[in-house]
Amino acid sequence: MLMPRTIDKLRGRLPGGNPGAYFIDGHIKGISGYLLERLGIREDELREAVARSASEEEVGTWLRARTDVSQYPAINQTLRRIKPKHTQDEAYFRSEYAAVLAQRPDLEFIVDIVDADDQRLFGRAEA
Repeated sequence: MLMPRTIDKLRGRLPGGNPGAYFIDGHIKGISGYLLERLGIREDELREAVARSASEEEVGTWLRARTDVSQYPAINQTLRRIKPKHTQDEAYFRSEYAAVLAQRPDLEFIVDIVDADDQRLFGRAEA
């Protein structure tokens, strides 16, 4: 469920890209870093696949050939349960997302916090 966002982050790190404040592993392991760890894929490997691929579908084909697809539902379930207290540095996480947490103190799961922050920064994506 987070792979499209992770792919976008990696595209931002390619020549000519702009990752902005996004990170996969920075001061703390980001949720994308956790996703890659669970999939058994290194960030540099995926970044190279993204650079070579013309579409997310090609990246998906590359990923399915290298990961255990049967684990995707369990990984997604875990990602939906992670809270700021589960990060390596909860205070740092909360400071990074302070603006959205001030607007949405009801959010308790990281996936909801980062989604709300993306909406705050970039608006809702067109379907």
